[in-house]
Amino acid sequence: MCSHYQGVKDQERFRRHFGVAMPPDPGREDLWPGYAGSFIRRHPLAEVGDEAVPPLEALTGLFGLVPHWSADTKIARHTYNARSETVAVKPSFRDAWKHGQHCIIPAEAFFEPDWRSGRAIATRIASAEGEPLGIAGLWARWRSPQGELVHSYTMLTINAEAHPLMQQFHKPGDEKRMVVILAPQHYQGWLAAAPVDSPSFLRAWPAEGLVTQTP
Repeated sequence: MCSHYQGVKDQERFRRHFGVAMPPDPGREDLWPGYAGSFIRRHPLAEVGDEAVPPLEALTGLFGLVPHWSADTKIARHTYNARSETVAVKPSFRDAWKHGQHCIIPAEAFFEPDWRSGRAIATRIASAEGEPLGIAGLWARWRSPQGELVHSYTMLTINAEAHPLMQQFHKPGDEKRMVVILAPQHYQGWLAAAPVDSPSFLRAWPAEGLVTQTP
């Protein structure tokens, strides 16, 4: 499961790759659950037909989805990844999945622990082409008792037991998982997909499309 990643902080790189302006306050570059980062979603008025309304918008939210029924935002520390196998039924994620609240999480890289030496070695995983990664996610909005509106997001994950690269990570005996990385040509499709079509986007990224780096 991915609990640590690097956000995209260069404004021009963000705009060029994702086709939308970075939010004014994009959050942190080095992100852990509960930290503020950027995510991209369809503009709520994208289907109105107004040419003044952009198709996409980038927002700042908490890394870790906060469902509308949560008492506070502490749940974000535990909801940063959503398992594709249970996302439709797990209380924390099912409303966002049911309503097609898809998002893309811009990342320069993500980190996973390599335990093959007998101890955890943090490994940075990035695109082999040097481009940002667009990670498939879900977003939500939550309103505090004081009336503050808070956005949040989670990364979707799939089983990686048979993946040539991602099977190397996590503790021995633990299930191997990986985040869902989207090809740029699928960004618009993912953001607009209905729940019934969502599973077709949840595929493993080829091992040869990723590079690793250890400290």
